[in-house]
Amino acid sequence: MQHESAGPSPVFLLCERRAGLTSLEACGSQNFAETLPTEMSVRIFRELDAESLCRASRTCKLWRSIIDDSEQLWRQQCMLVRAVCRREVDSDRSDGLSWKVTLLRNYSRSRVKAAWLAGRYSGVRSADELLGSKMAPLDAETWGEILQAELDR
Repeated sequence: MQHESAGPSPVFLLCERRAGLTSLEACGSQNFAETLPTEMSVRIFRELDAESLCRASRTCKLWRSIIDDSEQLWRQQCMLVRAVCRREVDSDRSDGLSWKVTLLRNYSRSRVKAAWLAGRYSGVRSADELLGSKMAPLDAETWGEILQAELDR
């Protein structure tokens, strides 16, 4: 069984690091975002997954601005997370949180929950076997879903 390293979500780490920002000039003369309309740049960025989107936002200030200002991009990624964590995403959205914040709050949880529901940990006999595995806090309803999936296997 391969273990993931513990720590904050990769999306959270990628989106919160600000040290990698550079000036627009440092993006280079081949920066498509400088020549294309913003809507076209957003369409290009829509092809990225959540982690790649966060990495792209660290490329330069222009890319960061386009990515951070596009609710479409964050909504698209959040809907993928919602497929696993519907209740959590819907609750955050009803509380008025932005798509980006909702994604950041639920990304790790969705990955952990998906792994549990897929049976990745079905053969675990003790907590020691989970050492080094990436985990996230899960509420009682989520554990109920996981336990039901285990009973159904």
